[in-house]
Amino acid sequence: MKVVVDRVKCTGLGICESLAPDVFEVGDDGDLVLLADLVSGSGIEAVEQAVAGCPTEALRLTE
Repeated sequence: MKVVVDRVKCTGLGICESLAPDVFEVGDDGDLVLLADLVSGSGIEAVEQAVAGCPTEALRLTE
């Protein structure tokens, strides 16, 4: 699955980073950094939680 970030909607709150730290990181400048844009296996569950928990709905998964 591919992680897609809507950079216009993302405010860098860091909820995604707390739920899936292997995939998301908020940089010192407040911008979201994708550490991996493709996830599979055991990483999918954490990323799904991050997508669901994003208050600005800036994250989604595509195939």
